[in-house]
Amino acid sequence: MTDAHHQATQPINLLQKALLIEQQWSPRVVAEMNEYQFKVVRIEGEFIWHSHPETDEAFLVLEGVLRIDLAEGCVHVRPGELYVVPRGVEHRTAAHGEAKLMMIEPRGILNTGHQGGERTAVNDLWI
Repeated sequence: MTDAHHQATQPINLLQKALLIEQQWSPRVVAEMNEYQFKVVRIEGEFIWHSHPETDEAFLVLEGVLRIDLAEGCVHVRPGELYVVPRGVEHRTAAHGEAKLMMIEPRGILNTGHQGGERTAVNDLWI
């Protein structure tokens, strides 16, 4: 990787990066490690039900409260907490009021899994 924004020369302030994102539900890459991307995103309301059959998906809450709906109930994830949705598990993320998150997942994974639709974000957009 020779692109300058792929090589951080300073620590990355995740909340500051999240504030630069204009549109909710539009994850932006802030770093990569091996084949994994670290993405920040702002969310509010409910996303769509989906799964990722090929990978786990990690959510670290920076600000606000993330609700992850699962078939057996929901999990509330607060600032400083991390939750990993196992591969293949259908889930829906949601937030009452805005939440800022970091997601960790392999490069190339679509935010809507294989569901597609209007909420599918463009991959590999850096901020």
